[in-house]
Amino acid sequence: MSALQLSGIVKRYGAQAVVDGLDFSIAAGEFVSLLGPSGCGKTTLLRIIAGLTIADARSVLVGHTHVTALAAHQRNIG
Repeated sequence: MSALQLSGIVKRYGAQAVVDGLDFSIAAGEFVSLLGPSGCGKTTLLRIIAGLTIADARSVLVGHTHVTALAAHQRNIG
């Protein structure tokens, strides 16, 4: 079972896609690092997971709960 699952995450700022069609899952108890150069979308992705930034296309699941439309304080993350 995935503790966190992201499907089809897309975030654009104007014509610039900073996250484009990302699919990602993390199992319960698993440790993950996001590595990449400045401006590649690491912080944007973390903000989307937390609910602080709204993705243009997305599906965010925590456990079996679809949290895409929930505000940050309702996601019970952290």
